Amino acid sequence: MAKDIERTADVQSKKSKRIDLIVFILLCIGAVAMVFPLVYMVCASFMTKNQILSATFSIIPDPVKTGKYAEVLAKPEFLRGVRNTLLVEIPVLIVGGFTSSLAAFSFSKLNFKGKNGIFLGFLATMMIPFAVVMIPQYVMFTRMGLTNSLLPLILPGMFGNVSCIFFLRQNLTSIPSALVEAAKIDGCGYFKMYYAIFLPLMKGALMTQIILWFMGIWNDYLAPTIFVSKDKWYTLQVVIRQFNSSYAVNSDYPLIMAASVLSMIPTLALFFFFQRYIIESMALSGVKG
Repeated sequence: MAKDIERTADVQSKKSKRIDLIVFILLCIGAVAMVFPLVYMVCASFMTKNQILSATFSIIPDPVKTGKYAEVLAKPEFLRGVRNTLLVEIPVLIVGGFTSSLAAFSFSKLNFKGKNGIFLGFLATMMIPFAVVMIPQYVMFTRMGLTNSLLPLILPGMFGNVSCIFFLRQNLTSIPSALVEAAKIDGCGYFKMYYAIFLPLMKGALMTQIILWFMGIWNDYLAPTIFVSKDKWYTLQVVIRQFNSSYAVNSDYPLIMAASVLSMIPTLALFFFFQRYIIESMALSGVKG
């Protein structure tokens, strides 16, 4: 009997190891498939046009050319795209971060009529894709005379971000509500309670959400394409699209690849530098409630 149990355990152990090995191989294949285009983009930015167009496929630059990076940085439209993107980022992240954290504090620690219903209404908007609302937004901003400027990209974000409000509210649920009562006894108003007590306690989660928000705005392509049609207000991703349409005709793919690599450096640097905080914040926000 004991031998049969032992034999069954060995069979199950071997079967489990085979399954783990198969899963590991499949995950490795998936990882290579996802990372390879990124690796090729970086390598292609150092290649010559002839090597990219050659019938012989290779990912190793021969010879290595770095001049395309200097060429991209010398183009005024690329630098203008970076400037315009930062002009959107700065007010949205500062004002939007403030309004989002204030809303999260209100939904988490204050009691008012219809709080849960309003919050569920906010969450419901997360299920609506941008493609559904982009035409009504375009009509609205056109009638307000705000299109062909950066304002349609800035104004909505300054009123807060639903995802940011949700995660910050989840983070605040771990903080005892008794602090609110204690602050009331000490004579604190709600706004003073927010910035003196709760804002410092959620600054880690807030910074994490601002970093993720920065990445989203930096990589946004669809909204600037819809709302902005003047070259002088193009954001970085739209400028890269313009590079693609302008230089692909001449097969200058190394320049397009170099511009793409330069555009992703800030987001990659932010993610790798703050990845531990991002993962921890999202994990904690997911389990608190």
